[in-house]
Amino acid sequence: MNVIALGLNHHTAPLDLRGRLAFVPDQLCAALASLRERLAPAAPEAALLSTCNRTELYLVGAAAPADIVPPAIDWLVAQGGVDRAQLSAHTYVAQDSAAARHVFRVASGLDSMVLGEPQILGQMKRAAREAKAAGALGSTLHQLFQRSFTVAKEVRTRTEIGSHSVSMAAAAVRLAAQLFEDMGTLNLLFVGAGEMIELAATHFAARKPASITLANRRVERAQPLAQRLGARTLALAELPQRLHEFDVVVSCTASALPLIGLGAVERALKARRRRPMLLVDLAVPRDIEPEVARLADAYLYTVDDLAALVASAGERRRAAVEQAEAIVDAGVQGFAQWCEQRQSVPLIQALQHQADDWSRAEVQRALRRMARGESLEATLQALASGLTHKMLHGALHALNQADGTQREAAAQAVSQLFLRQRAEAA
Repeated sequence: MNVIALGLNHHTAPLDLRGRLAFVPDQLCAALASLRERLAPAAPEAALLSTCNRTELYLVGAAAPADIVPPAIDWLVAQGGVDRAQLSAHTYVAQDSAAARHVFRVASGLDSMVLGEPQILGQMKRAAREAKAAGALGSTLHQLFQRSFTVAKEVRTRTEIGSHSVSMAAAAVRLAAQLFEDMGTLNLLFVGAGEMIELAATHFAARKPASITLANRRVERAQPLAQRLGARTLALAELPQRLHEFDVVVSCTASALPLIGLGAVERALKARRRRPMLLVDLAVPRDIEPEVARLADAYLYTVDDLAALVASAGERRRAAVEQAEAIVDAGVQGFAQWCEQRQSVPLIQALQHQADDWSRAEVQRALRRMARGESLEATLQALASGLTHKMLHGALHALNQADGTQREAAAQAVSQLFLRQRAEAA
């Protein structure tokens, strides 16, 4: 079986291209069904990981990579409505052990924009669940995911990789502190109700702002977090009329189209009498139109813009990264050994069937001997002799027919298979 990781991420592709190929959780099952149909029968196992920083396909099949990768890229082209040459220029492909290494590094947070961030592990577990629900999680992909989770847990518990992690949320708080003198006077708006918004709102709440408001299409989804933070809630439909009330806006939804447009921000700034606004767009695709960045008093940051703010934390954990990479290396070796063992399964099964056939044949002969009145001792000796002859026949035939180096290789194989216990005893 060939194991392939194919995708694009924040290292290789710009934000807008990543946005074209982002899948919201509700789309994953249908997308996987479409992908499997496109790749059948070349790659029966498939999983799709889609986050704000990456879209990746994990594929397993007996077909050659040349029969798997091009149709997979064609599928991505069709899903995102992008130019094939442009997409190919921003994608990467890893195979077998290299693919396993990539998956393990992703799960461990070593390939994230925020080094060591923990959210990616939950996103990978969701990708595994969706693949299983779609009937696309075979034994090899299951093993790859389970080993990635084990490696990630070991990295998290044995290294300091995540102990000083500067998340996107913390970076946004730092931006606000740089732009505004007193965080205690700020009115904050968080658009969305997902994990990233919860993380960001929790970080900001620790700085005791004047008010926190949560806006979501379904207000009831935001209620639990609002109660925990002492925040207000706002229906998304009311956002354009009330945008001017907020000094900081952090948005991260699964909307396919921008929720906050240039015109709405222009009107908000006019109502604010040019008092500045900080807008942080953590969504992929974008929640805030990029043209907003051209406005004089609007400070717009995307996930890619925050990369420089979190890079310094990575420098402080260089030793931890080296230790984490060693754990990944061990995980890759273990997965490679498992794959090699899986390749031997058909041979092992064939040997077992052959041994069962021999056993049944000799037992039948033994029963006929006993029916003719032969003694039990003679019958058992004939049974043992028959089984021994059948087991050794192939090995002896190979030794007799081989010559030169073939004979030497055959002799070593026979010795290892049949004389190992005698050699160990000696």
